[in-house]
Amino acid sequence: MVFPGRKVVVGSDDIYPIVNTVIEYLRERGFEVITIGAAKTGKTEPWPIVGYEVGKLVASGEVDWGIAICYTGTGVSIAANKVKGVRAALCNDPGTARGARLWNDANVLVLSGRLVTTYLAKEILEAWISTIAIDESEAKNIEILRSLDKD
Repeated sequence: MVFPGRKVVVGSDDIYPIVNTVIEYLRERGFEVITIGAAKTGKTEPWPIVGYEVGKLVASGEVDWGIAICYTGTGVSIAANKVKGVRAALCNDPGTARGARLWNDANVLVLSGRLVTTYLAKEILEAWISTIAIDESEAKNIEILRSLDKD
């Protein structure tokens, strides 16, 4: 089982050890990876811009889902969630990543470049991409979230 949608954007504000690991891991599994921010340029980029750009690409449908990375993960998460239709979740462990997909239908995975090791990043990604359906008990809550985007 794999995450629906094979086109993903990966954005980071700096080059952390996990950035290239995440990109390589996804490409090895057949995902088409678009890079933005430092993941593309190799140079430090403002985290608000990176998070927002990841969110815009996801919300526009140009990509199926996204990954955003900054030092703590908090900044890019806040910025991505400014975009209507984005449900960015900061997930620094596989259980949280699985829950974000299963219970929150999250469409942007956010990682901390400081806390997440390359080994842990692979475990988080595997949990994220292998959780393909939302828990039916949360369907009503997901609809409430979607309705909030209209405000």
